[in-house]
Amino acid sequence: MAEVLVYVDHVDGAVRKPTLELLTLARRVGEPVAVALGAGAADTAAVLGEHGAVKVLTHDASEYADYLVVPKVDALQAAVAEISPAAVLVPSSAEGKEIAARLALRIGSGIITDAVDLEAGDSGPVATQSVFAASFTTKSRVSKGTPVITVKPNSAAVEAAPADAAVSELSVTFSAQATGTKVTGRTPRESTGRPELTEAAIVVSGGRGVNGSENFAIIEALADSLGAAVGASRAAVDAGWYPHTNQVGQTGKSVSPQLYIANGISGAIQHRAGMQTSKTIVAVNKDAEAPIFDLVDYGVVGDLFDVVPALTEEINTRKG
Repeated sequence: MAEVLVYVDHVDGAVRKPTLELLTLARRVGEPVAVALGAGAADTAAVLGEHGAVKVLTHDASEYADYLVVPKVDALQAAVAEISPAAVLVPSSAEGKEIAARLALRIGSGIITDAVDLEAGDSGPVATQSVFAASFTTKSRVSKGTPVITVKPNSAAVEAAPADAAVSELSVTFSAQATGTKVTGRTPRESTGRPELTEAAIVVSGGRGVNGSENFAIIEALADSLGAAVGASRAAVDAGWYPHTNQVGQTGKSVSPQLYIANGISGAIQHRAGMQTSKTIVAVNKDAEAPIFDLVDYGVVGDLFDVVPALTEEINTRKG
């Protein structure tokens, strides 16, 4: 069976959930071979093996931390040359998509971004995408070279599939461009204790109807009761009520959680583009004609200042 390269997104050896989802998808089209780079790369092998990786290629060098993107592209190019994979899968983060694009250009291959599903085809992997602000679903494949495919988080369930992962060191020669852009400093993001927005299984968002930054405490309380991430519409972000890093939409982040709860969000196409692939959508809005209700699985016509606190209280009561 053909091998499929999976780029490992990890922090000091702790593998992030989107990578485990990629391993699930990779097993549909071949045998997963994971590529882990940087500090802690060798520590990822056990978890990767538990989720189906038959091989783990590791490489640690200071360049991965000291410089942006290009060293990782050099390493993936070396991995492609070593195993000649049927495809290369990369998480659809901002960095992941840049790595994928540079790699596809390097190896003369086509690229598919933001896939939400993957299946085996007669002429190579077939990717499903949600396009034109999630108005259409398409299936496509790369017709030239080794397919490079980025996959949105929460596109597949994480499934354990224990394998005896053979660990070996990848031989990497860094290009002249690898040291072109140096990282001169880092500021740790202040932790909220909530999951990462693009990776969260549940997202609770607030929009114009929240009517002020101080009122986002209501949205946060509901999110915390569910162990969810907090999102915001562009209107709320533009008004300065919530940080831009939490914006969901066409000019913000795209999310695809199991559950998306929209509070005081009208449902403009810009916002829908960032959350329409959510598995279950719930909306709370006092305007019964709001466009968001055309999209939802469950809708509540009511004042969010009444509905959301009552929902939070009920959830906490059931948990207690």
